[in-house]
Amino acid sequence: MAERDFVVGLDIGTTKVCAIIAEQGSDGEAEIIGVGVAPSEGLRKGVVVSLESTVKSITRAIEEAELMAGVEVESVYAGIAGGHIKGLNSRGVIAVSRPDREIVSADVERVIDAAKAISIPLDREVIHVLPKEFIIDDQEGIQNPVGMTGVRLEAEVHIVTAAVSLVQNIIKSITRAGFGVEDIVLDPLASGSAVLTNDEKELGVAMVDIGGGTTDICLFLNGAIWHTEVLTIGGGHVTKDISVGLRTPPDQAEKIKKEYGCAIEDIVSAEENIEVPGIGGRSTRKLPRKVLVEIIQPRMAEIFELINRVIKQSGYEDMLAAGMVITGGASAMQGTPQLAEKILDLPIRCGLPKGVSGLVDAVNSPAFATGVGLCQYALQNRDKMPGKTRFEGGDLFRSITNRMKEWFTEFF
Repeated sequence: MAERDFVVGLDIGTTKVCAIIAEQGSDGEAEIIGVGVAPSEGLRKGVVVSLESTVKSITRAIEEAELMAGVEVESVYAGIAGGHIKGLNSRGVIAVSRPDREIVSADVERVIDAAKAISIPLDREVIHVLPKEFIIDDQEGIQNPVGMTGVRLEAEVHIVTAAVSLVQNIIKSITRAGFGVEDIVLDPLASGSAVLTNDEKELGVAMVDIGGGTTDICLFLNGAIWHTEVLTIGGGHVTKDISVGLRTPPDQAEKIKKEYGCAIEDIVSAEENIEVPGIGGRSTRKLPRKVLVEIIQPRMAEIFELINRVIKQSGYEDMLAAGMVITGGASAMQGTPQLAEKILDLPIRCGLPKGVSGLVDAVNSPAFATGVGLCQYALQNRDKMPGKTRFEGGDLFRSITNRMKEWFTEFF
């Protein structure tokens, strides 16, 4: 039997670890062939706090996906999030080198290098350099300058940085589980690939991924990322509020949230009741569902207020013509889009993974947006990342630098 050509997206979240295996479908879409999910017990707010627990969760998720797909996984494309992620914009300027003033790929690489030559603390490193636009002799909005003529070439880029030690802990967890790491990808970049349309990216859209421990925010404009930010608050905080407010174990609070949760009190009937298990063997109680909503709504409102503050502080508030797309597990809760519209005064939709075939039903939830997006990113970029750039030991960020150079060489 011929060896199957597949990629693996590994979403290591605060509440769950999700492994998705995909092949390149005949129609060019990512064909999902395996899905594995395991509870995440070693992370807090997107950061590894227990290496051994994280290793166990990764192993369980990948083994489940392997069993479903009938393949053996060797390496993965891993997502990364957490409050340590920071994004900033930068600009580079160069003089075009050729006598005939034609711009070649070497000029593009030089201007990108100039744009990312910024001062970064020693405990941080660059994980993504994302071109926003190029400018040739004051002509803005150019996506690919190769072959054009000019004297002065500028590049506007968005740079994403992360804490070195925290990224290395993610990679160490994966390698200890027995798998290689092909690439590290920012979670909201992957989620955006899975749930956004090209029109939304061009017009201007906010992509918000509400995970268990973090809320990832990406602002897209003219087809590129212009702003990123990660908030250390998410659906797990809602679960904790339910657990404390209803005096029920955290695992039961999570089940109650998924089954009966609602973000707006107005759409819940006053007559509807729910059963709430007690702690330590205490008897189950019946409570009005409105009591649950009264706990959930303030916390979800707080999350959207913080998102609104990030958007306003970014300076791109008036450029989001396509509104906002929310995804992640917490976005699936009833009433969440309505609450978001009320607070943010933007058109809102809930984003489901798109552009996939195969086991579509298995990933047809906002909770799988990042995992699906990682597979799509991998299928689009794997030919530009030779195996020699895989992350090994202390060569992590040297590998990232090499990978970025190879990406720009191939793309342009």
